[in-house]
Order: sequence, then structure tokens, then C-alpha cells
Amino acid sequence: MIGMLITATISVTMIMVLLVVAGTFTWVERRLLAFVQERLGPNRVGPFGFLQWVADTVKILTKEDRPPPGADPGAYYLAPAVGATPILAGFGVVVFGDGLTLAAVDVGVMFLLGMMGLTVYAVVLGAWASHSRYALMGGMRAAAQMLAYEAFLGLSLMGVVMLAGSLSMTAIVEAQRDVWFVVLQPLGAALFCIAGVAAAHRLPFDLPESENDLVAGYLTEYSGMSFGLFFLGEYLAVLLVSALAVTLFFGGWHGPFLPGAVWFGLKTGVIAVVFVWIRATLPRPRYDQLLNFAWKIALPLALLNLLLTGVIVVARSAS
Repeated sequence: MIGMLITATISVTMIMVLLVVAGTFTWVERRLLAFVQERLGPNRVGPFGFLQWVADTVKILTKEDRPPPGADPGAYYLAPAVGATPILAGFGVVVFGDGLTLAAVDVGVMFLLGMMGLTVYAVVLGAWASHSRYALMGGMRAAAQMLAYEAFLGLSLMGVVMLAGSLSMTAIVEAQRDVWFVVLQPLGAALFCIAGVAAAHRLPFDLPESENDLVAGYLTEYSGMSFGLFFLGEYLAVLLVSALAVTLFFGGWHGPFLPGAVWFGLKTGVIAVVFVWIRATLPRPRYDQLLNFAWKIALPLALLNLLLTGVIVVARSAS
């Protein structure tokens, strides 16, 4: 009983910390985008505009939240929760430091991939329930995009799994004590980062919510806290993909002088900032260009990387 209470307390604390970090990251992103675009950005609420995300949260909580006419209310309200919950659950198996994890499972990589894959069901469900042609088109794009990027997302990680000989997050980090896997698996790391951007629905792969042609895609009919949950899930997905990239390719918590958790946080922050840099600099491709790249270029490269890694692992074991 005491153990369950401790686990529940840690879980609630971690969720609260993640919510604050995600809110703070929205401010960081807006400030960085403003810097790149030579404008001021948020600078009124709090020092340097730092409390702008708090003001935005209050605004979202106080806005009207109701389904549009013709919508399915049950599915309409269920979709945002389905979008945010798997991402929060994914953080439960992330290893933030040596022994610092909520659940040290032996198949942590598979669990994370499963949680990331569930988010697309929220998008499709919300799009269908909204009773809007723009939302429905966004949901259809999300479904096709999921099939495209998940095909090479999992394959890009198999090279790391083969080198480490385990699906455990802790074992993969320990296998990088001497050399990071980004050095041994540069192609796999590049493919994973591309797929991670698509999985988080971030520019330039935010085609399910492309405002240029779909108003806001699957978010068109959402407002208030329902919109806030979708919005929160997207930023949490950025942090989760960044944490997964650090774990799989950039040595996890390993680093000199500083504690492991500090190194993990710094590496994750740097990769999350790269997400913002990509958003600020790269144009959005056409939808057919994304699918062609995923199926005709990224997938064959992921298979080639897996084949070469298998040859190297077999040659090492034979020698």
C-alpha cells in the first residue's frame, strides 16, 4: 500500500513538472521564433514575457468549449484526452538518470513507440467527431502520414537495438558509455529525427493542421480546454521525441562533471531547440512530397541501414 502511494505521488509530481516544462517551452519557442524573424515576441507579461504561457493557460481555461452543431459530443471530448494521455504515459519509461525512472521495463523502446503511435487515433477521432470537412481532411492526412513515417521510424531504431542487444532504455544508454550511437548510426539518427518531427506534427511536417489550406485541420472546431489538451500534447511530444533521441543516440545521462540528470536535461533541451530552429527555417512541403520521401527514400535508407548494421554485428560476433 505504501509503495503504491509513493508511486502515485511520484507520478503526479512528474506530470505537474512536465506540464510546467511544456508551458515554459512554449515561451522559449515564441522568443526564439521572434529572434529569428527579427521581432519582439512576448515581452509584456512578467520579466521578458516569461509569464505569457501562464496568461495563455488562463485564457484557454476560461474560453467556451462546446462541440459544433452535428458533432459527436462523446468522441469530440474524448479525442483531446486520447492525444495527451499516451505522451504522458511514455515519460513513465524514460530514464532521466542512473536509476531515475518511474518504470524500468525491459521493452521500453517498444512501449514508447506504441504510445507515440496512439496519438494519431486522437487526431482521427477528433477530426471525425468534429463534423467538419477541413477537420476530416486533416484526420485523413494524419492517418496516411502515420503509415508513412512509422514505417521507417521503427526501422531507424533497430540498428541501435542490435548494437545494444536490448530493448531496455537503461541497457541502451549503458552501451553508449564509450561512444555515442549517433557516431555509429548517423543515418539511423537522421531518419529518426525526421520521423520524430512528423510524429510530433511539427513544421515542416504539420500537414494534418496546415493552416494554408485546411484552416487548422483537425483543430478547426476545437477551442477552450479541448484545444489546450491537443496543444499540450504536441509540445509534450516534442519533449518526448527529444528525450528518446538523447537516450538512443546521444549517450543518455552520460557526461563529465555534472550529475547525469542535468546532462540528460541539457541534451534534451538542445534537441528541443533544434525543433524550433527547424520550424523557423524550413518551408512546408506538399503533402505528396512528404509521402514520396517517406516511402521511396526514407524507408529504403532505413532498410539499408538495418542491413549494414546486421552485417557489422554478425562480423563482430564471428571475430
